[in-house]
Amino acid sequence: MIAVLPRAANPQDPSIDRPRRVTWERAGFGALTAVTAVLYLWNLSASGWANAFYSAAAQAGASNWTAMLFGSSDAGNAITVDKIPGALWVTDLLVRLFGLNPWSVLAPQAVMGVAAVAVLYAAVRRAAGPQAALLAGAVFAFTPAAALMFRFNNPDALLVLMLVVGAYCVQRACEPEAGRWWLVGAGVAVGCGFLAKMLQAFLVLPAFGVAYLMAAAAPLRTRLFRLAAGTVALVVSAGWYLLLVELWPASSRPYIGGSQNDSIVELALGYNGIGRITGEEVGGLGNLDYDVGWGRLLGAGMGAYTGWLLPAALVCLAAGLWLTRRAPRTDPRRAALVLWGGWLLTTAVVFSFAGGIVHSYYTVALAPALGAVIGIGSVTLWRNRSTRWCAAAMASTVAVTAVLAVVLAARHDDWLPWLRAVVAVVGVGAAVLLLVVARLPHRAAAAVAGLALTACLIAPTAYAIETAATAHTGAIPSVGPARGFGGFGGMGGGLLASPEPSAGLSALLAADADHFRWAAAVVGSNNAAGYQLGSGAPVMAVGGFNGTDPAPTLAEFQRLVADGDVHYFIRSRIMGGFGKAQRSGSREAANIAEWVETHYAPVIVDRVAVYDLTAAPTA
Repeated sequence: MIAVLPRAANPQDPSIDRPRRVTWERAGFGALTAVTAVLYLWNLSASGWANAFYSAAAQAGASNWTAMLFGSSDAGNAITVDKIPGALWVTDLLVRLFGLNPWSVLAPQAVMGVAAVAVLYAAVRRAAGPQAALLAGAVFAFTPAAALMFRFNNPDALLVLMLVVGAYCVQRACEPEAGRWWLVGAGVAVGCGFLAKMLQAFLVLPAFGVAYLMAAAAPLRTRLFRLAAGTVALVVSAGWYLLLVELWPASSRPYIGGSQNDSIVELALGYNGIGRITGEEVGGLGNLDYDVGWGRLLGAGMGAYTGWLLPAALVCLAAGLWLTRRAPRTDPRRAALVLWGGWLLTTAVVFSFAGGIVHSYYTVALAPALGAVIGIGSVTLWRNRSTRWCAAAMASTVAVTAVLAVVLAARHDDWLPWLRAVVAVVGVGAAVLLLVVARLPHRAAAAVAGLALTACLIAPTAYAIETAATAHTGAIPSVGPARGFGGFGGMGGGLLASPEPSAGLSALLAADADHFRWAAAVVGSNNAAGYQLGSGAPVMAVGGFNGTDPAPTLAEFQRLVADGDVHYFIRSRIMGGFGKAQRSGSREAANIAEWVETHYAPVIVDRVAVYDLTAAPTA
């Protein structure tokens, strides 16, 4: 990967007229953010509720403050989503202000994406100039995983934004005139990321710590003190919610979804923490681990998400570190490479070898680091293009990136077949010309640089645009154009999508709903979300997301029915009931379903079996 802009854009050239340079930089930044906003916001409502699991929780939180505080799946506060609800709080407030609709649910993530690109630009610009910053922002914005997740209502959008903000704060903390509060700000940002996606936010901490201790322009004692202060800020900003929930009486809050013992600490450290790495996730549905290893990030599962430029990023990182090896300890470019490169490597290794549930869209957390490393490293290589090995490194990087793009695009053989030929021809041509680029006049060299950038970026950019143009629903969205279940690319209808109840069934659930705490109960959070969004009435998710949480128990459910709190029970597929797929967790949900089906007569409403729990049970 290489990057070049007109000579007039070089901030280190004293002959450049500053007003002209400032105008160019502002125009470039404005174009970057505007294009990113269009990519993330255009036709956003086409995905409807997107992940109905979180949309239903936003519906609940917007109507009930207790549900908002704890992230309850329903306004009756039976059980929470299986995450700390930091990302939901943003959506809840938007829904309270503008009502429940696809825009109020999805627009917050799109805005977070634009903000993340802007912050990344600011961070890279401080370290390596506006050329590197523009390239970094463009790579980040047009990574397919980013185009997917910043148009979707999963908590990854807030996580990524907070981590980028944290990295910016660490860079500022390393500067000579940095105040004491920048590292505290980094700790708070990562803590807020924890409130969105729990322990995944902590994957960047080794890189943050090493970069600061290595490069900060302060005495070692001061560095250690400020690092300790940042750590305290992290613990406070991440830990206050855990403490609040653990101390709150369980009888006056919803059950903590995703845990087996109604514990937020268990959820954070187990199901959504260490269990994701070891595979020991009690209540989870397991992971086949068929692709664990170094090839996972380029494989059929994850390759199309962020794999397009991964080899290029590794070359840029290694080359950038080598070229800055003799720079002063506080050199900002090297510090930024250590920071973003450490983020990239640590996260990549964990995702590659994690034995628990790791969805492909999680790789959006790699996108900012990919962009930063490529931006800084490629500009550094370009400025040293007269060195023979730098020219060879650029040429080989473009060639490898073009070959990888052809391979990844070929996995979706009916998608733009002509693009593979274009990438191959342009990539080979650019790679050959880069070997002699130092001998070319400036205009010719700029043309070669443009050709190389085209070869490297055209395929992932096209795939990102295709991703944004495809409606995505369900709990596990995927990149690319729409395909059927099990296909490569967007799922169209979505994997683990929620049911869409008919008008007749929705009307039945909504009728007299005010007389009950829950209009209905159904096994599994995705099932409950569909019926709740359709009817507008609270629906209890028996057993939580997978149907494997012991909430409620059979005895508790029988007591709720006896007290008249639940109107209907809806028969549905049980997520945790796929035979061998259920490796652990509670079977209370299956017991409840069996008890209802044994003691109540079903009524078929538009091909759905509904049990009226207010009727007299059979013996």
